[in-house]
Amino acid sequence: MKILYKFILLLLLVSLISEEPTAQVTSSSFEISKNLDIFATMYKELNNNYVDELQHGELIKTGIEAMLDKLDPYTVYISEADIEDYTFMTTGQYGGIGALIHKQGDYVIVSEPYEGSPAQKSGLIPGDKIIKVNDRTTKGKSVSDVSTVLKGEPGTRLKVEVLRDGNNNPLTIEIQREKVSIPNVAHSMILDNEIGYIKLTGFTKNSGKEVKDAFLKLKENPGLKGLIIDLRDNGGGLMNEAVTISNLFVKKGELIVSTKGKTSDRNKSYKTLLQPLDTEIPITALVNSNSASASEIVAGALQDLDRAVVIGERTFGKGLVQNIIPLSYNTQMKVTVAKYYIPSGRCIQSVDYGHKDSTGKAVIIPDSLVNFFKTRSGRPVSDGGGIIPDILIEPTMISNIGISLITKYLIFDYANKFKREHATIPPAGEFLITDKMYADYVEWLHDKDYDYVTRSERMLSELKKTAEAELYYNELSAEFLQLESKMMHNKQADLEKFSEQIKSLLRNEIVARYYFQKGRVEVGVTEDPEIAKAKEILRDPTTYRNILGINSSDTKL
Repeated sequence: MKILYKFILLLLLVSLISEEPTAQVTSSSFEISKNLDIFATMYKELNNNYVDELQHGELIKTGIEAMLDKLDPYTVYISEADIEDYTFMTTGQYGGIGALIHKQGDYVIVSEPYEGSPAQKSGLIPGDKIIKVNDRTTKGKSVSDVSTVLKGEPGTRLKVEVLRDGNNNPLTIEIQREKVSIPNVAHSMILDNEIGYIKLTGFTKNSGKEVKDAFLKLKENPGLKGLIIDLRDNGGGLMNEAVTISNLFVKKGELIVSTKGKTSDRNKSYKTLLQPLDTEIPITALVNSNSASASEIVAGALQDLDRAVVIGERTFGKGLVQNIIPLSYNTQMKVTVAKYYIPSGRCIQSVDYGHKDSTGKAVIIPDSLVNFFKTRSGRPVSDGGGIIPDILIEPTMISNIGISLITKYLIFDYANKFKREHATIPPAGEFLITDKMYADYVEWLHDKDYDYVTRSERMLSELKKTAEAELYYNELSAEFLQLESKMMHNKQADLEKFSEQIKSLLRNEIVARYYFQKGRVEVGVTEDPEIAKAKEILRDPTTYRNILGINSSDTKL
C-alpha cells in the first residue's frame, strides 16, 4: 500500500508540473495538491484500518464515477472493458452476431436480427428465447450480460441454444461472429416520384459519405423536386461528419460550427472545405426532442444559413463537445472540452452544468437569459435550449392501451405469430392491417394480461390523496366515487377507440419480420404527419422561400 500511496503522490507531482510550469505555485495548484494529498492519505488509512478486505478496483472506480457525476453526464470514465462499446459509438462497427435483443421474463429474447448479419444468415428470428450460449445458461442474465458473450473477435464461433415458439425442443445454432457495421443511413427513397427522403440515424465514421451516396442515387430521378433529411431520434456523434454532411448542400468556405473551450487550442472554426453537390434543391430537415449534438449542428446550420426549413419538435439542446483522452492501463476518459456555436453565433445548450440549484441539480437556462440572433436572411433565432423548428408540430401521443401492448410485448409476440402463419406479405409500403386481421389480433388478446392505468385515472388518484391529506375527502367521497365509476377504463372499448393507432403499431412490427429496418422506414413515411407537412412545403416554392425569408432574386448558397 505504501507503493500505491507514493505512486499517487508521484502522479500528483507530475500533473502539477505539467499543468503549472512556473515557479510560483498558484492557488489552484495548492487546492489540487491539498485535496489529492487528503484523498491519498485517506485511502491509505482506509486500507490499513478497515475491518474487511477492500476491493480496490471497484472502490476507486466508484470514486472516479462519483467525482465525474458532479460535472456533466457526458464526461465519463471508460474502463478497458467498456472501450469496445465506445469504439462502436464512433465507428458504427463491432465484432458480434448482429442482432437486437431484449429481456422478457427470465430470458433474453432476439428482438430483430440485422439484415444480412451473421444472426440472420444463421437462422435466428425475432422471438427466439436464448437459453444457452456456449453451453452456459442465460437464465436470469441481463441484456448487457448476454450481449457481452455474443460479441467477440470476428471469425470466432459460438453456439447459441434457443427455444422457439411452436417448437417443444430447443434448437442449437452455430454462428460465426463477423465485423458488424450499422449504417448511418437507415434508408433512402423517392416519395411520390418527386421528393427525396434520407433517414439518418447516426454520425459515426463515414456517415457523410453514406449521405452523399444516398443523395446522388436520389438525383438519378429526373423528377426530383425536393429533399427531406430525417434527423429524428438521431442522438448525434462525430462533429466533423456533421460538417461534411452540411457541406453537401452549402457552398465551400461556409462556417458550420465553431468551438470555444477553456484553453485557446479548443477554440476552433469548422468551415466547409469542398464544392457542394447541390445548393439549389429545396430541403426540409425533420427533428424531434431526441435529435441532439451533431443532428442539431446540421439542422441548426441549415436553418441559420436559410438552406432548409426545419420541421418538428424542439431539439434536445446538447451544445457540448467531448474528446476521448487516453489514460493509463488502457483506460480512457470522455471529457467535455468546449461548447459549440452554429453560424448565427448561438449555442443551443439547454442545461447549465456549471451552476446547480439548492438540491445540487444542474439548472435549465431560463428564458430571461435567452439571447436572440439572426439567420442570414434576418430571421430571428434564439439560443438557450435546442433548435426551435420553423414549423412546430406536436408529437403524436401513444394511448395508454398502446403503451401497455408495446411494453408487455403483445405487439411483438403477435408479429412473430403472424410471420409463422404467413410466408409472405405485399411490399412494405403497400401492406395494410385489414379489419379481419385486427379482429384476429383482438381475439388473440382475449386471455392476455395488458391492464393499465390511464392518465386521467392517475390524476384522479393523486387528487384523491391530496383531498385525504387536507381532510376534504369525506365530504367529497360521493363525487369521487362517481368520477371513478365514469372514468374506469374499458379495455374492449379502448381497443375499438384506438384501433387505428394499434393497427399502425402492428403494421410496423409485422413489416419488420419480412423487410427489417428498411421496411419500418417505408411503412413510417406513409403515415407520418411531419413527412406529409414536409412534402407540402417542398411542393410549394413560394411558401418555402417565404418561410426562409428569401426573395427569388437572392443569391443561392
